[in-house]
Amino acid sequence: MFVNDPLSDMIARIKNGAMRSRSKVLTPASKLRAHVLDVLRDEGYIRGYEVLETPGEFPQFEIELKYFDGQPVIAEIARVSKPGRRVYSSIKDLKPIKNGLGISILSTPKGVMSDTAARDANVGGEVLCRVY
Repeated sequence: MFVNDPLSDMIARIKNGAMRSRSKVLTPASKLRAHVLDVLRDEGYIRGYEVLETPGEFPQFEIELKYFDGQPVIAEIARVSKPGRRVYSSIKDLKPIKNGLGISILSTPKGVMSDTAARDANVGGEVLCRVY
């Protein structure tokens, strides 16, 4: 199946899984998705993920969602930069999400990182998504 925007597809699968209180969701594997999932895991929004490889099939990520008191930890996740409209931000123009309770995930020259890590590294880039 061809997907025009793989990152939006993964975000939709995470949203749908959280709405249905699923413990795990599957998404096709790619390097960009792995880097975004690393940031989500490091920031505490998901428990983790692992690669499932079946012979003759494309590898998939099994993402383990995280819940607190029965509610999903990811209350809101949205794609910012899309294939038709790329959104770039310098570090001084990057605003905190929900007064610092959420994060933005950026693709920078130093790799994919959260907005706080980008501020520490003093580097801007493409704003991939926002998580709260």
